[in-house]
Amino acid sequence: WALHLKNITVSLSGQYECSFATYPYGTKAAKIELIVKAEEEQHYVKKVGLNQTLEIPCLEDTTSENLSNYPLKWLVGGNGRKEELVSKEPSSPAVYRNGSALYRQRVRLGLNNTLKIFPTKITDDGKEFSCHVAYHPERVQKSSTTVRVFGK
Repeated sequence: WALHLKNITVSLSGQYECSFATYPYGTKAAKIELIVKAEEEQHYVKKVGLNQTLEIPCLEDTTSENLSNYPLKWLVGGNGRKEELVSKEPSSPAVYRNGSALYRQRVRLGLNNTLKIFPTKITDDGKEFSCHVAYHPERVQKSSTTVRVFGK
């Protein structure tokens, strides 16, 4: 026996019970606790000096071994637009997107899937860099960082 739930929401969290009558043993029952977590997006602000190297971790509370098993991508956003910078599939080299002239030669994927930007420019100020990890075909964990660039 199986219970199939569609359009899952947090309100479906709770205890579910399946019971059925058997002969000659009587009623059998099993209970299961379902916990539905809301999808969370972590947001950070990072300060960096002009012409410095900026390193942004993908998901700060997840180990690199966990991230290496799933596809991930880094995006940059500003003025209502988002643009993909780099994507990485498990056991494959990173693929850099050359659509952005602003980041074409300045972006690299570092250790533990950190995004490395060098050198930082004043045009990076206020930009939001987000890391998306697809740990399930329908579930994506996200972390975004807004950058603040300061002159010397």
